[in-house]
Formats: sequence, C-alpha cells, structure tokens
Amino acid sequence: MNSIPKAIMLCAVLTLAGTSKAQTSQAINGADDRFKADILVVVAHPDDEALFTPYVARAKYDMHKRVAVIFSTRGGSGVNRFSRERGPAMANEREIEAREACARLGITNVWFLDGKDTASQNVLDSLSNWGHGANLERLVGLIRLTRPEVILTHYPGFFIGENHGDHQATGVLVTEAFDLAANPLVFPSQLAGETKHYEWTLSNLQTWQPKKIYYGSDADDNRQFEGSGPAYSIREVSPSQNRPYWRLALDSGMAHRTQFPDDIDRVSKMTDEQLEKMMNDPNAAWWSEPLTLIFGKSGVGGKPNDDVFAHIDEMPASPAPKEVASCGHTAQRVESEQKQPRVELGGSWLYYARFYAAHGLCKLESPKIPEIGVKAGTPVVIPIVVLHDPSKVLSVKLAGNVPPGWKLTQGAGIINLPAEESTSIPVHVETPALTAEDLKKSEPQELRLNVEADGKVVGAVRLRVLLKGSALPE
Repeated sequence: MNSIPKAIMLCAVLTLAGTSKAQTSQAINGADDRFKADILVVVAHPDDEALFTPYVARAKYDMHKRVAVIFSTRGGSGVNRFSRERGPAMANEREIEAREACARLGITNVWFLDGKDTASQNVLDSLSNWGHGANLERLVGLIRLTRPEVILTHYPGFFIGENHGDHQATGVLVTEAFDLAANPLVFPSQLAGETKHYEWTLSNLQTWQPKKIYYGSDADDNRQFEGSGPAYSIREVSPSQNRPYWRLALDSGMAHRTQFPDDIDRVSKMTDEQLEKMMNDPNAAWWSEPLTLIFGKSGVGGKPNDDVFAHIDEMPASPAPKEVASCGHTAQRVESEQKQPRVELGGSWLYYARFYAAHGLCKLESPKIPEIGVKAGTPVVIPIVVLHDPSKVLSVKLAGNVPPGWKLTQGAGIINLPAEESTSIPVHVETPALTAEDLKKSEPQELRLNVEADGKVVGAVRLRVLLKGSALPE
C-alpha cells in the first residue's frame, strides 16, 4: 500500500484546523457593568448632592442599589470660607471634596460636566455660560454609559429661595437628556459601532431610556411640594448601619470644608444627644422630615407617590411619554394665539411655560403668581413680552402698580414697537433698602404692569417680589 504524500497530509491537516477555527464561537463584549447605575444623581455643584443623600444612604446600604453621581460644575465661583484659594484653584479643591463626600457613602462612580459656575437666578444665563449643547451631549453620553433606572436632579423651576440658575439649568439638561438618550438620531456618533482598533472619537454605546425622574427643590417653602412624590423618613435607623439616615448623610456632607468650615467644626464637637436635638429643630435641621422626592415623570406608569422603584421591572425601557396635550396652559396658549396684541411675562418664566409643555411636565408645581426674591435696595428687572402683528409697527402704553416706596424707573410710558412677532420690553423697578429689623418682617409684594394699545388694556403681568438681606443677582 502506497503511503499518502506528505504534501497532501499537510494540506488536510491545515484544512481541518481552519474548519475547526471557523466553527469556534466568538464573544462580543457587552456594556461594562462596573458603571451600571440603579440611581443616577445629577446636581449642579459639589455639596448639592446633599439634596438627596438621606435617601441615597437608604438606597445604597439597605436596598443595595448602585448609585452614580454627576456634577454639572466644579463650583469655581463660590465662596471659600476655609482658605484663600479662589476660582479654578478652589474648583479643584471642591472636586476632591465632592469625591470624598460620595466615597463616604460608598459611591465611587463620579463624573463632572464642563459647566461654569454661574452665580445668578437666570436659568438662561447658566445655559448660555455652560455651552448648552456641548454639556447636553456629554450628559446623554453618561446616561448611555451608566444606564440608570432612576434619575434624581434639581427642580427646573423658578421660586423664591436660593433659586440658583445652575440648579435650574441642571434640571433642564437632565430632563432633556431623559427624553433624548433613547433616541438613536440624537448624538449618533455615541452609538456608532466598533470600527478601527484605535478609534478615539466614537463611543460604541447603546441608546438607553431611564424609567423615572424625580426632582429636589431649593425653594424657601418646601411645604408646597408635600404630596408631590414619595416621602422617606430621614430619622429612620438604617438596619445595616445602625444609624439614622440623616446621620449617614451628615457624615458625607462634612467633607465640604471649603463651604461650611464653621458648621463642620461646630457639628464635629457635638454629642449624639446634641445632634439629635439639632435635627429635631426645624430651624436648624439640615433636612426636612420627611424628605420628599418630587415626581417628574415615568415611562413605566404608576402613581406619583409610589415608591421610587415601584414598577421599574414591569416594562422594557422605551421613550417616556410627553403627554403634551394634557397641559392646560398649552391649550390656553393655542386659544389665545389669534388674539393680538397680547402680553406675557418673559425671561425664565416664559421659558419654563414652554419647557413644561414640551417635556410633558404639566403637573409640576408652579407658583400661582410668578415670584422671585431679590436683595433689598437693588432693582428688579421685569421682562415683558408683547406679541403682535409682524406686518406693522405698534404703539403701546405701559403703566405699573408698585408698592409704596418702590419706583418704576424704566419701561413705563409710550413705547413704539417695531414690525415683528414678538418684542421684549425690560421694565426696571427700584426697590427700597430695608433695615435688618424690617427684613425680618418682609413679606412678598405684588407688582402689576398693564399694557394698553389703541386705548384698551391688552394684557397685564404680575410678579411677587420678596426683599431679602442677600440674594443671587437676578
């Protein structure tokens, strides 16, 4: 029997080896589970995470939820009460403080956007100063990376209180990202599949739809939000940590020494009994009891007061409904579009009226009369918008009713408007300086501005203004 030639045998062996290799299964890497979050907290500045830390401590330690935190800014325009560093140097310090505060709650997945700390009450100032589109893109990318079930963020609204524009802008960006992250046409470069080995511009992510969004407010009066979402006791004792949730949150907040050195020194010297007494004092406690999470919207149904994680597993992630048609003020706007001229309060107030309708947030609380708190002795600028026939010029008369001691200094009288659809008129009202004693008794005052055209009142705007000892610029 002739032996098989060596060349033929070698060819057969190579063929079998190639066939075996071709039949071997290959695995495609999935998403990195190290960064998966059940809860994503997105806040404006280092220390703002404290809005939610009593609940976060509950979720982290006793519900075993994975938590990640994003800060919109590094807090560079704040005040350093501990040492001399300012601006970018302090921002670097505050970033470390924020990471330490999160680490004290066992949270290590922490990111920062590129927002510039902007000290004003105007959400539009913050959005402009940050680079709205660029930071929205980064935020959508982080949502697609962390794949959160629930997002906690600032309330996108305008209330008497700290009313920080950066807080508002964070709530705006997060709401927008909540609605956009599942859309494959939004920032598609983030979703481009794997290409070259050294590709550094394409992320190879997947779309993601968070299930629920909740808000926290810095308004002076948080009683207005009672019943607007699930409430959790901060005094309840954690079964796993054997301490109240407020104490776990307090220990986390003690990392922010640049902002609260005196409070930290004072609190660190207190006994447990003294701390309990402080937290039972509504005027001294760092958090209200209970802590209410203000319901924004849900893609999985349920009621606003349901537990945060109720119904989370009942539906696959899909774009959350907007329910724009349910907005009462939207219907009113449609009905009044034929009425010209007409008058609206502009600026941030008009922006939010449109924003709520566009994002299905019609049930969010808003003051019945628009309001703001300003420093006594500084002017209030009231942005009036007149909508009118764009084909011709319009002459209007603006008059105002202001409290005694207040003075309308700019914007009153006869004003000739150009031929355009919408004209903004800034109205300046000078406020009186108040003594410290008067400030203690200060109550919101109502301003009313009327606009006439052709001898008839075509509209009016109202604004409640509280004079305070200090406040962010309008």
